[in-house]
Amino acid sequence: MNGPGYRQADSPLSESLLHGSVPPSKVRGLLSQEWDFWVIRLALTGASVGLCFALRPFSFHGLPAAGLGFFIAMVILLAELRLRHAEISGLVGGAVGVVLGLLVSLLITLVVSRTSEPEPTKSFIEFASLLSFGYLGLVIGTRRGRDVRHISLAAQANVAAPAAATSLMKLVDTSVLIDGRIADICETHFLDGSLGLPRFVLHELQMVADSSDSLKRQRGRRGLEVLQRMQKMPGLEIRVLDDDVSGTAGVDQKLVELARRTGSKIVTNDYNLNKVARVQNIPVLNINELANALKPAVLPGESMRVLILREGKEPTQGVAYLDDGTMVVVDGARRLINRTVDILVTSVHQTPAGKMIFGRLDERADSGAVRVAAAAAGARSETVIGGNSHSLRQPRSESSAAIDPSAVNPYPDSDPM
Repeated sequence: MNGPGYRQADSPLSESLLHGSVPPSKVRGLLSQEWDFWVIRLALTGASVGLCFALRPFSFHGLPAAGLGFFIAMVILLAELRLRHAEISGLVGGAVGVVLGLLVSLLITLVVSRTSEPEPTKSFIEFASLLSFGYLGLVIGTRRGRDVRHISLAAQANVAAPAAATSLMKLVDTSVLIDGRIADICETHFLDGSLGLPRFVLHELQMVADSSDSLKRQRGRRGLEVLQRMQKMPGLEIRVLDDDVSGTAGVDQKLVELARRTGSKIVTNDYNLNKVARVQNIPVLNINELANALKPAVLPGESMRVLILREGKEPTQGVAYLDDGTMVVVDGARRLINRTVDILVTSVHQTPAGKMIFGRLDERADSGAVRVAAAAAGARSETVIGGNSHSLRQPRSESSAAIDPSAVNPYPDSDPM
């Protein structure tokens, strides 16, 4: 029951074979790799035993010397088993700690060697400092090394990399994902580096997509589709951040606090979040401000043609919109709803919500249109209307007396016959 076959069945490799998680093509490679390691371990043990038996350290002879070599080999193998599951950051931190501990021990040894203490006391202090500071460096370096396990290799290799990586990190808000224009901006490569998506922002987007309100549910699903579209872009990195901020309940407060801790930027089009972040000196990339900056500049006195869509706040105003969504308020256009008119720009105002253009009807274009309409109306008035062949001209009145043709002289300069 406890033979080699039983141990092999209990090994992780055998369990993976039984469950079918390891393909048969890789079984031979894994077995050969395990046998290679066992051969190396046996060679190390044999070399340690042979060296101690031949060199006879500490005046050991024969079997005691071989036993010392076997003990040293077992210590090395146990250290290998323990370090096999250690993290890279822990190993690096432990190595750095050991080196620093040995340097401190060396300084203490140099100081002790200059004293007049007896030789046994000096030796004891030297070995004690070596063991104590080496152990402290190993333990403290290993524990502190685990704290930097989230730092990337590029950041460890380059000193300036952490600042560059932090400055390139941009935290995405729920509003820009629902808006959707950020995907078009990323496709044009105006946003580079890494986009950070906090876990609580993703959870809020999921809550909106699962809402009972059909409008909110549609907006949440649109945000998830935009996120999937951005993840498929080759030159863009979307990093889901598991960092959470304790002590704050709102998503906006968590986003601001996380950006303040990491020194990141916030990508949003929320007006309130934009103001709160700027008050705390946190850089914000506002999609609405970018869209307003890209709108064409309009100067007072320029003419444009717009379609009046609805009434304005004032009794005589009409409201139109440009292709980019800019509101145009036209004075005197209330009666011209659903008609395209020519206007003259009188002023342009920049508001927090966007740009507004104020204008009035172009009198030159309107006068020309009025003349054309009047001419068309006059031409129609002379035509026959209806189907009864009645004319709009008044009939001339004629006398009932007959006219004598002989009394009419067609040649007034000649004498009558």
